[in-house]
Amino acid sequence: MLVTWKYRPRNTFIQRLDPRTRFIYLACIIAALTIPEIWDYRIILPLFLISLTLYLMARIEWKDVRRTWLYIVILVFFIVGLNGLLSGRGGPSSVTDIPSPVVFTLGWVPITVSKIWFALSQVTRMLTMAIPAIMIPYTTDPNIFGTAFRRMGISDKVSFTMDLAFRFMPTFARDLTITMDAQRARGYEMDKLKGGIVARIQRLAPLIIPVVMQSTVTGEEVIDAMDLRAFGTRPRSWLKELHYEARDYFMIGLGVAIFITCCVLKWGFGIGGYFVPEWFTQFFV
Repeated sequence: MLVTWKYRPRNTFIQRLDPRTRFIYLACIIAALTIPEIWDYRIILPLFLISLTLYLMARIEWKDVRRTWLYIVILVFFIVGLNGLLSGRGGPSSVTDIPSPVVFTLGWVPITVSKIWFALSQVTRMLTMAIPAIMIPYTTDPNIFGTAFRRMGISDKVSFTMDLAFRFMPTFARDLTITMDAQRARGYEMDKLKGGIVARIQRLAPLIIPVVMQSTVTGEEVIDAMDLRAFGTRPRSWLKELHYEARDYFMIGLGVAIFITCCVLKWGFGIGGYFVPEWFTQFFV
């Protein structure tokens, strides 16, 4: 299974934003939660609601993102959340240091109220950062990724590399889908694979080899085209032009304000550290 995204023109507030604005806002949210190490739910929950509101404003169809959300759920809930629940690792040491009632024991591992709250906080924290990131590929025209990075001050080579990277996965997924359809038309069984891991890999060989070869050929064609245009010998011009508007300044200002507020609350007032609210502990006492 591959994650691919489908860009669809939508007349929404999010899609009308300059692509640089989305990257800057995402960077501000990640910095706000990670640099001052925010774990206080009174700060995380409002930021999560803001991210969720922006996601709903983007009006991205569920059929386009259901596979992406599947991977996000597996990563956040079953890896990050489960790790926090069982070990309390990945966060402040106070998760395991503070006295906390034991709710139940899973094997020999005690599951405390502190670990449960930390797992919930960690999941909410990760989703707050993941939701703005999910919106970027589904609301940004693939043709302006390179322009966006270049206008952010990144070099031509890196900008073009990022542009190709954002285009590679959808192209790779499209080639794989075409190859799978062609093999099915020839009667090749792919939906109900039997046997062990080695047998399944052998059955997938008729899919992997053509797709890898096609990707290699496509890469060579891109390299030849860039060489013919003397790419890298001098600064390049970009066809698309990007300009900030009032809505972009608003979103950038919001992101910067969130970052500054988190820093002031944590380092100025000592608010933002990890603690278990009394009302949550009462549920298990």
